[in-house]
Amino acid sequence: MLGDTARHFWMTRSVARVMGVNLSVALREGRLRAEDYEVMVAACRGCALVEQCEKWLAVQHNVAKAPPPGCRIAGPLSRLRRLH
Repeated sequence: MLGDTARHFWMTRSVARVMGVNLSVALREGRLRAEDYEVMVAACRGCALVEQCEKWLAVQHNVAKAPPPGCRIAGPLSRLRRLH
C-alpha cells in the first residue's frame, strides 16, 4: 500500500534539502526531469521506513552526506548531490 502523496512529496524534498539538494533548482537546471521526480516520490510512498525517516530528519542539523539508511530514493538523491 502506498502512503499519502503529499506526505511523501514533502519527505522527498526534506531528505533532499538535508543532503544539500534543492529539487526545484535541479528541475529548473535540467539535472532532474519531472518524470524522475515523480518516480522518486512514488518510491518514497512505497517505503516501510517512514517513521525512521522522520526521526532521522528530526535530528539532522548539518548537511548529510547520505540519505537515511534504507532510503528507497538514495540512488537518485546521491546522484543529484554529486551533480550539485
